[in-house]
Amino acid sequence: MQLNALSVDLEDYFQVSNFDGCIARKDWDKQPRRVADNTRRLLDLFEQNSISTTFFVLGWVAEREPALIREVAERGHEIACHGYGHELVYEIGRERFTEDLRRAKAAIQDACGQRVLGYRAPSYSITEKSLWALDVLAEQGFEYDSSIFPIRHHRYGIPDFPRLPQTLHLPEGGSLIEFPMTTLPFGKTNLPWAGGAYLRFLPASLFRWGFQRLNRRREPTVLYLHPWEVDPDQPRQEVSTAVRVNHYWHLDQTLPRLQRILATHHFSPLRDVIESLRADERLPKYSISPHSAPDAAPLQATA
Repeated sequence: MQLNALSVDLEDYFQVSNFDGCIARKDWDKQPRRVADNTRRLLDLFEQNSISTTFFVLGWVAEREPALIREVAERGHEIACHGYGHELVYEIGRERFTEDLRRAKAAIQDACGQRVLGYRAPSYSITEKSLWALDVLAEQGFEYDSSIFPIRHHRYGIPDFPRLPQTLHLPEGGSLIEFPMTTLPFGKTNLPWAGGAYLRFLPASLFRWGFQRLNRRREPTVLYLHPWEVDPDQPRQEVSTAVRVNHYWHLDQTLPRLQRILATHHFSPLRDVIESLRADERLPKYSISPHSAPDAAPLQATA
């Protein structure tokens, strides 16, 4: 049974939410693009380890780097959607989210020739304030989402959401598979254990111990990273100390730490892990309660 998924949020260094205050979207085209070279470094690493993954592609990148997206698909990886302009879902509202989603999906599918089934929100921004986005995803033909982080964080998270993949029954009648970002339970708290900054910040041996513990429990997991996280030479931005540490810490350690994990565990694209869970009847049902004004108050999820 396939239980470990690996994913890449395919975006460039200047598109992260941490840089919203210093690099305007209108200036993205003025920045030197490094996403292609960094993505190919990851593709080579995955090929060396005989691993296929899911790439959640930003529509903006797909429009400008279609050859890269085709190459990712041709090298055996699933292509999924990361939105178009890396805007937080709960900030742009339902109408703009729908437009962003349609534009991104069209650009990505045109570039790769694959049908896009999965979605991940920029900065995991499907929260209690934006659960309406799940209805939009189902409406737009997506089959699964991997945006909800069952932790407390200043930018994202639904701490009480189930930790493991679920079949969601949505207020408007649709359904969707939710594959939450991986957490490690510690008492009554969920600790983030999904890769990315957490892979760079936690001691390498501790991260591997926690991941092995999840594997021993036979829990489905999804790890993530970004192409810019393997690029310690990327242009430095003038940002606060907190943002500087969060973005640049241990960029030179991402590849060797990832390699250690890839060498000892098998990983698959999210679609394959989901199919494996479905075949084994390990996708319990979970209902999202309706609300008359989806852009206003938070929705409440009930098991």
